[in-house]
Amino acid sequence: MLEKEIKTAVDRGDMLPLMEEFYTIQGEGYHTGRAAYFIRVGGCDVGCHWCDVKESWDPAKHPPTETSKIVENAAKYSKTIVVTGGEPLTWDMNPLTSQLKAKDLQVHIETSGAYPLTGTWDWICLSPKKVKMPLPEAYEAAHELKVIVYNRHDLAFAKAESQKVNPDCKLFLQPEWSVREKIIPLITDFVMQNPEWQVSLQTHKYLNIP
Repeated sequence: MLEKEIKTAVDRGDMLPLMEEFYTIQGEGYHTGRAAYFIRVGGCDVGCHWCDVKESWDPAKHPPTETSKIVENAAKYSKTIVVTGGEPLTWDMNPLTSQLKAKDLQVHIETSGAYPLTGTWDWICLSPKKVKMPLPEAYEAAHELKVIVYNRHDLAFAKAESQKVNPDCKLFLQPEWSVREKIIPLITDFVMQNPEWQVSLQTHKYLNIP
C-alpha cells in the first residue's frame, strides 16, 4: 500500500497506529478485576509529565494496522474490549467500534476527552488532564470520571471536574504510581469526607501483570 493510501486509511479509521494489544485483567476504575482485551493506539499530544506510556505519544513509531485485523484478534479473547492509548480519540473510532459491536462485544474507552467523541461505546472512562481539558461532550457522555492525583492540588481539580459530568457518572481518584505512598493518605482522607468518590488503584501493577 502506498504511503498516501495508508495516510488516507488512517484518517478514515480503517487503519490505526497500533502500539500493542493484549489480554489481561482491567486494573483500574469501575471495572477493576474483570478480564479484558486491551487495544493500545499510538498518538497523543496531551503530554502528561507523569505518563507511564510516553512511548505511545508518537504515532509514527507504531505501525498502521488494518482495523479489521485488530478486531479479528480482539474477538478471539474476550467479550470486553478496552481501547486506550495514547489518546485514542486522536483518530476516528467509528470503524473500529462498529466492527467490534458487530461481533457483539462490550467496548470501553479510556480517554482524556480532549478530542471529539467518535465511536459507539458501552463504557467511557474520562480521565481529564489540566494541560488539555475535555470537550463538553466528553463530560456529558462519561460513565466514569477518573482523576489522577499527583499532588494535593489535584483534589481541588477533581472536585471541580465532578461538577461537569452527568449525575450518574461514577467518581474515582487514583494516585499517580510514582508518588502513591505520599498521595494515598490524602486520597483516603478526601474520600472519607466526600463519600461520593471512590479510590482507584493500579492493581495490575501490584499484581505484576500487564
